[in-house]
Amino acid sequence: MTAEDLMRAVVPVFPPSESHLVRDGYLKGERNPGELRCTSSDFFMLFDMNNDGLISFKEYIFFATLLSIPESSFSVAFRMFDVNNNGEIDKAEFKKVMALMRAQNRQGTVHRDGFRPGLKVHGSVENGGLVEHFFGKDGKARLQHDKFIQFMKDLNDEILRLEFAHYDYKLRGTISAKDFALSMVASADMSHLGKLLDRVDEINDQSNLGGLRITLEEFKSFAELRKMLLPFSLALFSYGKVNGLLMREDFKRAASHVCGVSLSDNVVEIIFHLFDSNRDGSLSADEFVRVLHNRERDIAQPVQSEHPGFLSCCFNRAANSPIGRFIF
Repeated sequence: MTAEDLMRAVVPVFPPSESHLVRDGYLKGERNPGELRCTSSDFFMLFDMNNDGLISFKEYIFFATLLSIPESSFSVAFRMFDVNNNGEIDKAEFKKVMALMRAQNRQGTVHRDGFRPGLKVHGSVENGGLVEHFFGKDGKARLQHDKFIQFMKDLNDEILRLEFAHYDYKLRGTISAKDFALSMVASADMSHLGKLLDRVDEINDQSNLGGLRITLEEFKSFAELRKMLLPFSLALFSYGKVNGLLMREDFKRAASHVCGVSLSDNVVEIIFHLFDSNRDGSLSADEFVRVLHNRERDIAQPVQSEHPGFLSCCFNRAANSPIGRFIF
């Protein structure tokens, strides 16, 4: 697969609204309306270790595993395998960490060694992707914890940049309110997608929304909020239950005080247009959280352990709570 295919595998997108490629089908010579429009990315070519311009299936599994790793989970595993407690691990130890992380990823579990049913794929997952980049051709270099965490942050930033570039069809450096809304609802359940897309289509008819433009920094801030969905949703549901209504100021305060994320007024206006279902000025928090959770779930694709322990019991109890029903 190409870097473009790799992105399509993990990022749900709609055709950008400014491209006019919104009809079903396309004529010969035209770009596929559903094609992900990405600028070139040297970063993702780090996964192309044999320099053939393509990313193999085992390299894709490596990529999917990296994306599924929360920073906190990797840090715990890293420290457990860092027997010298010097903040570094060698290639063999890194393979153990990645195998452990891959066991928590649905696709990584099914395709345990990079083998796909019906296809002959040579080499294991741990020998593909970025292993050579981290440990050198001789495999003797050591990986520092801080270096890997920074790499993970750069990886997520690159995904966001390419997604933003897809919607910035005319290369303005900003995207329309409608495109930002499309990026939000792209992971919605099919049962809710229709009504959300109807609300998206109404944006250009709204005098307070039609002319809004969203910058890359605003786009990144909203993505940062998605990563902190659990504490943020707890704040939203708790406040909404006590006060009955969840207004714009409450939403911004929860993002800022609980998650340390500053959202612009433009971003909040678009969110409330999509998720204030009865137009009373109060956010429909359950609908909003469900869509955000779907986006993070699509990337991480966690699997449940066959032997639920203490943490599994905690998650099960949380899932049965009013808040957990929308998160787990």
